[in-house]
Amino acid sequence: MEVLLSSETLTNIRFPNLGIELKNLPTGINIFGFNVAFYGILIGLGMLCGLLITERMVKKTGQDMELYLDFALIAIIVSVIFTRLGYVLFSLDEFKDNPLEIFNLRSGGLMIYGGIFGAILTAVIFTRVRKYSFWLLADTGCIGLIAGQIIGRWGNFFNREAFGKYTDGLFAMQLNINDVSYDFRKPIIRLREQFGGKERAFERIMEIRNNTVLIDGAEYIQVHPTFLYESLWNLAILIFLLLYTKHKKFDGEIMLLYLAGYGLGRVWIEGLRTDQLFLWGTSIPISQLLSAMLVIVSLGLIIYKRKKLQKSTK
Repeated sequence: MEVLLSSETLTNIRFPNLGIELKNLPTGINIFGFNVAFYGILIGLGMLCGLLITERMVKKTGQDMELYLDFALIAIIVSVIFTRLGYVLFSLDEFKDNPLEIFNLRSGGLMIYGGIFGAILTAVIFTRVRKYSFWLLADTGCIGLIAGQIIGRWGNFFNREAFGKYTDGLFAMQLNINDVSYDFRKPIIRLREQFGGKERAFERIMEIRNNTVLIDGAEYIQVHPTFLYESLWNLAILIFLLLYTKHKKFDGEIMLLYLAGYGLGRVWIEGLRTDQLFLWGTSIPISQLLSAMLVIVSLGLIIYKRKKLQKSTK
């Protein structure tokens, strides 16, 4: 096993205001001549970690781990499919000339909310077929899900993607302009066409473009490391959920708290990103909209269920 040595994958990532420079950071490894991206490795590691934490929760609550393994085998496949479908649904123009690219997962293009929806849909059908409590399975499974998200987000770091707008703040991250998937050197007229009606998105791209820095003859963009923000936010949610589990008032409360907490973080983080997907024909970022809806609906259900529980105990 050897680290990839291609000049295209060995570049630096810098955090200038923290005094950190990661030199010659590859995007993957080479196993017997086959390139394996760190993104895929970290997604797999996240799934494994999620299963291990789920197993711990299952044992603590006296449930059957075999049932959760059966669910995971189905949910992982369905979630991957829905993650891709979610991206395709809001990026139709990208695939209109080459529809077969829809099936090329190696080219990137995933939407986490598609995966979450796929997992919930799978859980609904699975629990009905197996005659098991959906809410109990959801409470247990969401702990593993967010643990996987914490690790999986670091795949974006190695891919130099899913970053935010320009910043000169403490956590400012510098990336070689040749490494990122977006072409920041496009003529302004083409940028205007691409972001027609989305002035805020256009301004963010221009701000990044106008604030590049030269380091050892190479041009770098300087942006928010939103992958890091989301990973740390999810870690905080995981710790809270683990501490709160024994205090929950009803089955389903942990999942609703996860959805509300995750959605709240994404409303903020999505507002920083430059690779947003938009609701058809509008300048509304779809993930930010879904996040806000998650917060409102989840908190509304928690309040409703708690009030209903209080009435039943009087």
